[in-house]
Amino acid sequence: QIQLVESGGGSVQTGGSLRLSCTASIATWQSHCVGWLRQAPGKEREAVAVIDRDGTAMTVIPDPNPRRFTISKDDANNTLYLQMNNLKPADTATYYCATDPFCVPRAKTWYAFQHWGQGTQVTVFA
Repeated sequence: QIQLVESGGGSVQTGGSLRLSCTASIATWQSHCVGWLRQAPGKEREAVAVIDRDGTAMTVIPDPNPRRFTISKDDANNTLYLQMNNLKPADTATYYCATDPFCVPRAKTWYAFQHWGQGTQVTVFA
């Protein structure tokens, strides 16, 4: 069983940046599809950015400026990152990292993620 531990959340002013980290307990996740998702109060969980098992990184959030989000992975340290720049109050949510060993496509979450971290809160204030 993979354990995922996120860190790096916090409160920032509009326009600020945060880098989220997610460390996996075992190295086999390197063959999984991985991603960052978020869930705001009263809203469905949605995928922000993913990396497929071939290592292709994609920002998938429907945002006018998706380049604000960059996903990356450090296999040597079993760590997944999400760099978020120019943050807006609408980005306020709990952010989760997740893995899918089988890379099964799903509409809202991009993959049928099976393993989830506990989440880290991001709050952006005006």
